[in-house]
Amino acid sequence: MSELSKNQLLDAYRMMRTIRDFEVRVHDEFAKGGIPGFVHLYAGEEASATGICMHLNDEDRIASTHRGHGHCIAKGVDVMGMMAEIYGKETGTCKGKGGSMHIADLDRGMLGANGIVGGGPPLICGVGLAHKMRGTDGVGIAFFGDGASNQGTTLEAMNLATVWNLPCIFVVENNGYAETTSSEWSVSCDSYADRAAGFGMPGTTCDGHDFFAVHETAGEAIKRARSGGGPSFIEVKLNRYYGHFEGDSQTYRGDNEVEKIKAEKDCLMLFRKRVTEANLLDASEMDAIDKEVAELIDESVKKAEAAAEPSVDTLLTDVYVSY
Repeated sequence: MSELSKNQLLDAYRMMRTIRDFEVRVHDEFAKGGIPGFVHLYAGEEASATGICMHLNDEDRIASTHRGHGHCIAKGVDVMGMMAEIYGKETGTCKGKGGSMHIADLDRGMLGANGIVGGGPPLICGVGLAHKMRGTDGVGIAFFGDGASNQGTTLEAMNLATVWNLPCIFVVENNGYAETTSSEWSVSCDSYADRAAGFGMPGTTCDGHDFFAVHETAGEAIKRARSGGGPSFIEVKLNRYYGHFEGDSQTYRGDNEVEKIKAEKDCLMLFRKRVTEANLLDASEMDAIDKEVAELIDESVKKAEAAAEPSVDTLLTDVYVSY
């Protein structure tokens, strides 16, 4: 914790608060019927994306999942553009054509959220190979869930990254459920990190409710990758507050499970407690950030609602194949 400056701590809190407020607002607006399609929310998992992406720059690349809003924000994607994209508007990051599950911003190193479970890890091998061939110190980060950890694409990518000694970090955000199936029923090993040894790479598990634990763990893996040490595997154990998708009643979760997690393990609450007790930040400074972020989210919704929808004549633009 002492290695982070006051400004870095404030940035970390702002990032986590922005992700939280963005997701809570999307949850509320989706319930009103104003957002098309499906959304899968990241609320509760903010410390993971923040703790990892704070080590990255625009030359580094990440690949995300269907639950990708948090990764986008942590990688620096514009919040206004993201909200417009989720509303399907022409001012969106992808001009309203991607929606919630396919937000991308290549200028920020965000290769895209991905509706394909396990679709990101192979892309990151390409990123790692490109950096290695160019002789740069860039890295690729693949975020995926506990369900995607069982996909062949993920396991094949881990093997390839080790064989070619690529600067890749594989991050499984283990929130305990692959859609509605508990990982206790679907994964044979006690820890996802145990799988890393089978591919010849180091594996570590950290507490995803603790920003500082994630930041430290990720920092070591990223430093190793930048220096030519090859790939690593990180299991981040955390919890999501909402269902797999909006409309999921979560009947598969225990009584008051989410309420108990919010009361005891909320990453924003734990961060505030730790930095104030250590006299690193004042509560008033974080309160000011809360106000600023709330205003930002309000403005992003207003602008998204007022923006125009994509015109029909743009339907076949920005695609790889001309039909």
